[in-house]
Amino acid sequence: MCSPEESALLRLEEVFSATLARINSLVLQPLLAAAPEPSDPRGRECLQLLQQLHRCSQQLWEVTEESLHSLRERLRHPDTVGLESLLLLRGAEGVLQVYLEYIKSYTSCVAVQAFQKTAKKRSEYWRGQRKALRQLLWGVSSEGSVGTALVQALRQPLTHHVQQYVLLLLSLGDSIGEHHPTRELVVHAAALFGDLQSFMRQELDQAVATQALWHALSSRQRDALCTPTRRLLQDSQDIPVTVTPLRAERVLLFDDVLVLLQGHSVHTFDLKLVWVDPEQDGCTFHLFTPEEEFSFCFKDPQGQAVWKWKVTQAVCQALRGNKDFPVLGAGPEPSQPPTCRSMAYTFLAEGRLCQATYEGEWCQGRPHGNFGIRLVPQASEDKFDCYKCHWQEGSMCGYGICEYGNDEVYKGYFQAGLRHGFGVLESTPQAPQHCKYTGHWERGQRSGYGIGEDGERGERYIGMWQADQRHGPGVMVTQAGVCYQGTFQADKMVGPGILLSEDDSLYEGTFTRDLALVGKGKVTFPNGFTLEGIFGNGVGRGLHTQGVLDTAALPPDPSSTCKRQLGLGAFPVESRWQGVYGPFRDFVRAGCPGDLQEALLGFHVQSSKELRKSQEYLCCERTQPDDGVGRMDEVLEELLQHREPEALQQCLRKALSSSLHPLGKLLRTLMLTFQATYAGTGANKHLQGLAREEVKQHAQELWAAYRGLLQVALQRKGQAPEAEEDTETRDLQVHGLVLPLMLPSFYSELFTLYLLLHEREDSFYSQGITNLSLFPDTKLLEFLDVQKHLWPLKDLTLTTNQRHSLVTDKCFLSAIECLQKVITTVDPREKLEVLEKTYGEIEATVSRVLGQEHKLPMDDLLPLLIYVVSRARIQHLGAEIHLIRDMMDPIHTGGLYDFLLTALESCYEHIQKEDMHRLPSRWDSREPR
Repeated sequence: MCSPEESALLRLEEVFSATLARINSLVLQPLLAAAPEPSDPRGRECLQLLQQLHRCSQQLWEVTEESLHSLRERLRHPDTVGLESLLLLRGAEGVLQVYLEYIKSYTSCVAVQAFQKTAKKRSEYWRGQRKALRQLLWGVSSEGSVGTALVQALRQPLTHHVQQYVLLLLSLGDSIGEHHPTRELVVHAAALFGDLQSFMRQELDQAVATQALWHALSSRQRDALCTPTRRLLQDSQDIPVTVTPLRAERVLLFDDVLVLLQGHSVHTFDLKLVWVDPEQDGCTFHLFTPEEEFSFCFKDPQGQAVWKWKVTQAVCQALRGNKDFPVLGAGPEPSQPPTCRSMAYTFLAEGRLCQATYEGEWCQGRPHGNFGIRLVPQASEDKFDCYKCHWQEGSMCGYGICEYGNDEVYKGYFQAGLRHGFGVLESTPQAPQHCKYTGHWERGQRSGYGIGEDGERGERYIGMWQADQRHGPGVMVTQAGVCYQGTFQADKMVGPGILLSEDDSLYEGTFTRDLALVGKGKVTFPNGFTLEGIFGNGVGRGLHTQGVLDTAALPPDPSSTCKRQLGLGAFPVESRWQGVYGPFRDFVRAGCPGDLQEALLGFHVQSSKELRKSQEYLCCERTQPDDGVGRMDEVLEELLQHREPEALQQCLRKALSSSLHPLGKLLRTLMLTFQATYAGTGANKHLQGLAREEVKQHAQELWAAYRGLLQVALQRKGQAPEAEEDTETRDLQVHGLVLPLMLPSFYSELFTLYLLLHEREDSFYSQGITNLSLFPDTKLLEFLDVQKHLWPLKDLTLTTNQRHSLVTDKCFLSAIECLQKVITTVDPREKLEVLEKTYGEIEATVSRVLGQEHKLPMDDLLPLLIYVVSRARIQHLGAEIHLIRDMMDPIHTGGLYDFLLTALESCYEHIQKEDMHRLPSRWDSREPR
């Protein structure tokens, strides 16, 4: 059985459907048909509003017809079609949304008097329709204006219909009983349409109040503020307010902006970027915006409470981006707006930031938190400074990237809005002359240890800076291979220094910025001769001197000339890159908070092309502020799960290979500093010692960084921290675990320095190898004094008419192939293992020849090893040997690996000797027996 309420709902829907049809034909279609395409903006606005209202009215009629159909089906088949089939119950939210869209469209027309303005153009026509309009309405005076009648014709049937909905749904709920299966649906629908009643009253009241306001404002103020969707929420003419320190004759609170009127001036503040101070201050409350801070003062607490509540709720509503439902401040969202928000804003006040745009997170009116972007226009219309950074209380703080309008880019750390800590400032490829600074900054200026590269002069400065100038000990390297070490003051060389030329000539004395010798000094030539006196550089006269030339000195030890190393005493290795280590240590000391992870690590893009699109990237990052916390928790948890030696090695390898991991980020920054110092112009043999020190120091710092992260992980789990390591234990882990994992990141630049440093030795070695390669196997074994019973003649497979004395590259082939693998790895330990296997292959071959296991004494091993080395033809063996020696784990000192490396060194030195560069005058043609 169907209830009387259902029948009443059917009649209600039938009447409303017919009324909507009449309104469409009588009001909306004539309004649209009679309105020509207007030429003024306001006229076009009214036409668009009426067109939108017509579409919403059509949708409202369609949903009413659909509801009517569901009611008819229910009344025709009450036994088979349940109450839940009614659209008003099963689709209440959808029906409600159609009503809301209609109300929104209708109130926009009311707010800007769209009906009155359009009807005015055909007043005679509408006066003739007054009688027909009155048939839709009741209680409307025949004396009222046509515009008023049109407004009422579109409002009164709707409000009456919703009111009847609520009454009938409440009655239906009472009639079906508490235990009816559809009671919950009925109660829910009644509540929704009850809320719609309240919302509609509020919307209509706000639209009427807003319409009245536009009439009260001057035309200039109205043009600046009037939009169809804007609604007035509070007016200081109703509840007076005094604004300090700003001045305002009138204060208006809309649903999207706060407005201060002063004469003809209109100051608007986007509510999304308005913060209400929650602190109580008598009859006053304070507001913060990106460019202003001001207070609202009242005569009594009641006025203060009303304004503060309305501003706070309006801010909440603006941030949510939709109207509160059912009424302002009664929505399901929190009543207090979030302190931190993500938003874009363009600064308008005169000054450096005028027209600058910032997009990112804000707190209390200041840029703050995860990465944000600020665009600051330059004098040139098409140039901007683009700041992409972490922000704190309105200033850049933490890691950031700034692309300047003068074709320079800074990547590094900030503090209080200034470059501070470690950073790189570099001209872009489009700049006329390349320049670059990699190093430390203090309050916006280059200060501390840093690397300056001057592309125009072809120079690189390595050393100390102060107040944006080279100041203190420093090393200058030029593209011509000339090196200088001395003292700088206010960007100029002062006092004596050391000058090393490409041919290893050494000058000690004073000289000009262009490295011209001037004043008192001493030159030591590679052959040991010295020239001491007064040097000058006259115009057109070249270098001239007055002094003493000493030719009696003996040639110096090559190790004291070609291996002179600069900078070792001037810049203690542990203090060079504190700006890189410092932020990481601070992050660890703070307990690795996730919200500061991006401030430390920065944001990550895969290429420069993606970097140019990083604004979109940053917006995506800001929508997920908890990601950093999750990532840091995962990092620490993984460290706890992988503490055993083999697992730890895999864990560290994974960490160091990831730019998203704190250890990986630290390694990449250290790689950047290493390349800036030693690649290109910095690839100078006199800097090899400086580079070697840094690599070892970086390994220690990375291990300390891992230990710091592990202690934080243990602390978070409530576990006891690990005991401090002694020096021996630390060195064991650094050389045995960290150095092999990180060395590949520095190997290219480091090995280049070893190549340059040992170039002369390697050239003698290469000449020796070339000469020895002319010997057949048996002649070379004989030449090296290898005992004949150790010759592996069984390995020499002869062809027809071939003799043993003509076969080459066949003896000890397995050992030769093994030794050649030494260049396939960068790990010193693996290189030593290759050497050990090579020794094993030599002994295995000898044992096979002798038919029994045989241990080679040094007298027999050395000539065989020389043979293997000569046939392996490894380029730059001297550089390889010295790098292995320098990077070898100290635990191997005095052990087997040390012995084998010493033997290899002896072979290398032996091949360099002059007797290896001669060939025998004749070869004995007899075959060995």
